[in-house]
Amino acid sequence: MNMNKNIQTFIACDHEYEDSDIVLFGAPFDGTTSYRPGTRFASAAIRNESYGIETYSPYLDKDLSEMKIFDAGDLELCFGNTERVLQEIEDMTEQILNDGKLPFMIGGEHLVTLGSFRAALKKYPDLHIIHFDAHTDLREDYLGEKLSHASVIRRCWDLIGDGKIFQFGIRSGDRVEFEWARQHVTLQKFNFDNLDLVVEALKDKPVYFTIDLDVLDPSVFPGTGTPEAGGVTFLELLKAISFVSRLNIVAMDMNELSPVYDQSGSSTALACKLLREILLQLN
Repeated sequence: MNMNKNIQTFIACDHEYEDSDIVLFGAPFDGTTSYRPGTRFASAAIRNESYGIETYSPYLDKDLSEMKIFDAGDLELCFGNTERVLQEIEDMTEQILNDGKLPFMIGGEHLVTLGSFRAALKKYPDLHIIHFDAHTDLREDYLGEKLSHASVIRRCWDLIGDGKIFQFGIRSGDRVEFEWARQHVTLQKFNFDNLDLVVEALKDKPVYFTIDLDVLDPSVFPGTGTPEAGGVTFLELLKAISFVSRLNIVAMDMNELSPVYDQSGSSTALACKLLREILLQLN
């Protein structure tokens, strides 16, 4: 796969691939979105709007310019063939992992996680998931389709089984999903309570970290396809990420920004700032 520099990068993420520790790439796919499409535009919007923020974080007293991050740009994904999309994401993630770097994917709808997760699982058979989201994503299928952003965590469970998935901020899903979750995953409704206990339990484990940005309350993050009232604040999310960043994160993603539903641009600006803070904490 070609790893030349992308023409437009996320702010300060313009180091050479060979020298970088973290590799950003976009997965602009929303082919199974169940409500409002538009997340395919997220990664490009985040890159473009990132130049409205500083490289320096006053929260962490760190600067992105001091890190070695390569932005590979967006994958060219085929709409209409979901399995092929997932395979292309898996191939990209696998290459990055095999080169000894940390893959960070920007979605896209949440189903893109499955492709990246499959690649990480090949390298780390004892892989665990920490999942921040408003939705359970635990359906067996959505309208008969098993490959859906509404079933992505269930598809991950198919691969790793019980006791390895930890969900936080969840406040929406079918009753059947919540009942199923009690037997198979650890699900924290509404907030990040007990996250510190999970981090302590996983301190020696490889972790895949996936953030669906609709975990945030729509009053602060309206730019998403499936807004759900009752979410967390930006600062609460930032604090939770600081806990997870202590773990051995081997791959991660951030998804479900849909910039077309927030004409003010504030949701994209939030996503840019959050991405900066996560990248700095992965160092």
